[in-house]
Amino acid sequence: MQNSVGKSKDNWLQGTLKYIYKKRAGYLFLLPFLILFILFIVIPVLSAVITSMQYYNLLQPPKFLGLLNYQMLFTNDDVFIIALKNTFLFALIVGPIGYIMSFLFAWVINNYKRKRFMSLSFYIPSITSGVAMASVWLYFFSNDKYGLLNQILSSLKLATKPALWLSDPNLVLWVVIAISLWMSMGNGFLVFLAGFQNISPEWYEAGAIDGINNRFQELYYITIPSMKPQLLFGAITSIAASFGVFDVSVTVAGLPSPKYAAHTMVTHMYDMAFNKFEMGYACTIAVILFIITFSFSQMCMKLFSSDND
Repeated sequence: MQNSVGKSKDNWLQGTLKYIYKKRAGYLFLLPFLILFILFIVIPVLSAVITSMQYYNLLQPPKFLGLLNYQMLFTNDDVFIIALKNTFLFALIVGPIGYIMSFLFAWVINNYKRKRFMSLSFYIPSITSGVAMASVWLYFFSNDKYGLLNQILSSLKLATKPALWLSDPNLVLWVVIAISLWMSMGNGFLVFLAGFQNISPEWYEAGAIDGINNRFQELYYITIPSMKPQLLFGAITSIAASFGVFDVSVTVAGLPSPKYAAHTMVTHMYDMAFNKFEMGYACTIAVILFIITFSFSQMCMKLFSSDND
């Protein structure tokens, strides 16, 4: 019995090695990507998982704690619970709205004559750093009477005193959401615009013959089914960006923000890692964020993938 099991394993190994040797050209082309993927994705993720089970402060040797960091995160860390709520609220607003607006703007501009100029106008926010763009918006949402928005409200007699946009815990998160929503449309917009331009005009001609007679029917029956790869890529990047908000929050609201009103998971992770040097605890937050982002990405893959993918 043991000999038969051993022979089957040897046959499987030999068959696998023969298959790899037969397809060696393809594996050689794939090798650079695999090396980079292992070095910069697999190893860091595994390292974070291992470190999340330790107490490590950069000065003392790591001490194994098991799942104690995870238990403390959800039972004793009130700031993390606030950051978790803020992150989900931010992601549920900025992610879907930014995604839909990027698609709609790309759809409209794809039929616009001055396509290049409009495309550049929408893409500029994504190639500018979040800190730089948030700094520009600080003038718009300034707390004093010289802030642009406060000036507008005062001139329209809609406010008797300046609103504390960046200091009021009830307002600061919505300011971060507004700025991030404006900045989130760049990359997704460019991806969707490229997808629109890759659709053959013959498909629309065939659709017109079959009875499609307006733009919305073209969008529903031809455009969206033809753009599933771009829709999937845009959804995944939108999820990663919305759950990973950090620079805009810190620039606008500070670290920590007023009553942690704009505190996010990445902000909390940064605070624990580089201000308090709790590397094990920071890796615990990173692992939770990875699980959340990965789960939503898998949902998008199931939503946009077809049966043949």
